Amino acid sequence: MDFYKVFLSAHKGFGYLELVLVALFVIALLITMFGYSGKVNKFLKKTTLFTMIFFHVQFLVGICLLFIFSPGFKAALDAGTLMKDPYSRFQFVEHPFSMLVAAVLMTIVNKKVKVNPTISLGIVIMGLIAAGLFAFAFPWARVFGA
Repeated sequence: MDFYKVFLSAHKGFGYLELVLVALFVIALLITMFGYSGKVNKFLKKTTLFTMIFFHVQFLVGICLLFIFSPGFKAALDAGTLMKDPYSRFQFVEHPFSMLVAAVLMTIVNKKVKVNPTISLGIVIMGLIAAGLFAFAFPWARVFGA
């Protein structure tokens, strides 16, 4: 059994689910901010929670792919081309780091949404930055064949 392919398929499958969850989270965040005068509702709480959970799952599976199973990371590190090659830099440095920061921001947003009865502009900005980092680090060309 090839664990690299299993983890890669899981990472890719959860990526599609994460796209849907991030879209729902952004919609719920903006509706709450502008439609309900900032009052937190159940939909926002649940979408924030599930988005945060899947950010963490994606990150853990991705870290396993990167450090344990990835032959490309080890080859780029040994050859000294990790930061020189744009593909390697995005794949092995920018993508994991952006996803880590997005997961941390989503954790903070989840905590703030869970505790506070209303959301502030700071929470909305943190949530949008997390979604933006996710959108930046998502491998659109590889997933959708663009």
